[in-house]
Amino acid sequence: MFDKIKLGLNAVLPKQALTELAGWAAEKRGGRLTKAAIDLFVWFYKVDMSEAQKSDTARYRTFNDFFVRPLRDDARPVDADPNLLVLPADGAVSQLGHIEGNQIFQAKGHHYSLEALVAGSPQMSEVFRDGEFVTTYLAPRDYHRVHMPCNGILREMIYVPGDLYSVNPLTARNIPNLFARNERVICLFDTEFGPMAQILVGATIVGSIETVWSGTVTPPRDGAIKRWTWPAADEQGAVVLLKGQEMGRFKLGSTVINLFAPAKVKLAESLTPETATRLGQPLAVALQPVPAQAVTAQE
Repeated sequence: MFDKIKLGLNAVLPKQALTELAGWAAEKRGGRLTKAAIDLFVWFYKVDMSEAQKSDTARYRTFNDFFVRPLRDDARPVDADPNLLVLPADGAVSQLGHIEGNQIFQAKGHHYSLEALVAGSPQMSEVFRDGEFVTTYLAPRDYHRVHMPCNGILREMIYVPGDLYSVNPLTARNIPNLFARNERVICLFDTEFGPMAQILVGATIVGSIETVWSGTVTPPRDGAIKRWTWPAADEQGAVVLLKGQEMGRFKLGSTVINLFAPAKVKLAESLTPETATRLGQPLAVALQPVPAQAVTAQE
């Protein structure tokens, strides 16, 4: 019964207005009120502040400062094996596996279209057709910065407007096409493991999605699909990120979807639905040995 109530609220509440209100409030400097809100959040969601660079909640000027808090440098060691891709975020695996043609598994009884997920791009959907995918859900208590599974050269970013349904195990089981309906930012990279997409999915109360190369992508929310492209690694203006480097962040929550081309990687056998994830731990291994690392980050 409680689940039905939550799903019903998801359908009728003004999700965009609530999200904009939450984003506005989370940026306000409220002094003791802000600290009280953070302390309540830490207590309710059992957030481990010992991992944060600033463990004292009084040192955060706004709730968003706390929510995107950086971790200590030694909190998430990144596996250095060049043939290994690593998990991009703390959270839990929602689903993972093989992309069956153009269909991605969402939950029991639900699949959604790869082409719909990538904003109708026939070129991008063809690249990942019959490939592999991993969907990672970030709960409120988790670290909300997203990092690179491997070295990558950014080639394209697409902002896709959409709904702002909550994205959690309950909604994944009950709302068809959830990830292809919600707002999202699609980032396409060239990597030693072939093309890789890392998709940041918005949700109710997600006040903002940001990337390290462009800052805030959303808001504003004007209802239009937007595309940006970048040059190759050896050209001026290229965006090159190394394995384990931060690539984006959520201000209040959500989900990351990774897509890989066919016959390029094998997903880690340790990963199953509901497996807890930690940034830097194994995500997948190369099916063909990769050459010595030649990509370097640009200042």
